[in-house]
Amino acid sequence: MSKPIVAIIGRPNVGKSTLFNRLAKARISIVDDTPGVTRDRIYADVEWLNYRFTMIDTGGIEPESNDIILSQMRRQAEAAIASADVIVFLVDVKTGLTDSDMHVANMLRKSHKPVVLVVNKVDDMQTQTMGIYEFYNLGLGDPVPISAGQPLNLGDMLDAIVEHFPNGAEEEEEEEAIKVAIIGKPNVGKSSLVNKICGEERVIVSDIAGTTRDSVDTEVTIDDQKYVLIDTAGLRKRKKVTEAIEKYSIIRTVAAVERADIVLIMIDANEGITEQDTKIAGIAHEAGKGCIVVVNKWDAIEKNDKTMNAYLKDITNTLAYMQYAPCMFISALSGQRIGKLFDTIHTIAQNQTLRISTGLLNDVLYEATAMNQPPSDKGKALKIFYMTQVSVKPPTFVLFVNDKELMHFSYLRYIENQLREAFGFKGTPIRCIVREKGKKDE
Repeated sequence: MSKPIVAIIGRPNVGKSTLFNRLAKARISIVDDTPGVTRDRIYADVEWLNYRFTMIDTGGIEPESNDIILSQMRRQAEAAIASADVIVFLVDVKTGLTDSDMHVANMLRKSHKPVVLVVNKVDDMQTQTMGIYEFYNLGLGDPVPISAGQPLNLGDMLDAIVEHFPNGAEEEEEEEAIKVAIIGKPNVGKSSLVNKICGEERVIVSDIAGTTRDSVDTEVTIDDQKYVLIDTAGLRKRKKVTEAIEKYSIIRTVAAVERADIVLIMIDANEGITEQDTKIAGIAHEAGKGCIVVVNKWDAIEKNDKTMNAYLKDITNTLAYMQYAPCMFISALSGQRIGKLFDTIHTIAQNQTLRISTGLLNDVLYEATAMNQPPSDKGKALKIFYMTQVSVKPPTFVLFVNDKELMHFSYLRYIENQLREAFGFKGTPIRCIVREKGKKDE
């Protein structure tokens, strides 16, 4: 089941980014810098008790004029609200209730999403309680007092958030289907691809219920295999998009990627791979999803015998961290190579769930260490005792060693490459966790 999305909403200077950073840096959270996306990273995976969710920060909303918002804040907030399963509405006890708070509260009521009202900057729970009561006027239930800066009472806030998470798993029927997210910049042909797939005679099409993230998925059946196509079209429809607004277009992409098994990263053949494509690809890679780089509008460019190789070289160099992802050249308009695209999707889905026995893994490990001796430092050599697979989607392996500090990044990459050479894993990232024997991973 995909992780719920939690968005932090509020007017400027109430402490949204402070709260986000507090959760991201605390031990309750797991944060990785995504390749190519660090400048725009506005989300973090958070763990609380037995729950995992993705938290989105809508901080940094700066009105262009001295007047408090309406246009810019509304655009950014609406993108986050549409993507979220639960909304944290953050207000400031020191400023008190403002007209802008009332405006945001009205927006949230119309969304029909669960809202947790959180009063920030309550640095003293005994002397500042009277200031909390006025926020009952927002009509959004009991306010939860916190101090993101101190920090105080964050546990109560997180408890209130996870109460709104759904119990149980997704429907079995949806679990049987391979969920495919189609992501990319606007106008690269995402919707055209979905429409072309749905227009094929051998495809059975039915609309399935939209998710809480305000999208309608399309279920198709091709050669007796069910697929759910998650189209992220319309990320940025406005002609003039400021950098701040563009930053928030990533939110829906994150939500789509979280729900997917396999991600199609669509690139416009006329433009080639761009910086924004790199950021989008990084999201899918870091989420551990199966990936295919899909170059669309291939029929629209002039080609010679070197054109495809030049494209492949450019993509390989730019996406050096995801060499495992195959690259396919299609035309969503004409349907060129769409059949082969689904063959590749099916293969990657099998590779994502591939389980390798511990015996076979350690045969590969033994050969790998014999060909290339593990590194050593100051006379102490790294010893890898054994390796075992612990999970799938993506395939994840634990290597038990004598000293984690001796495991150099380049040698770990070498082990990963040996696993790929032995077992394939085309289209899916693989993860290797290093753990000292007899110790739990820190």
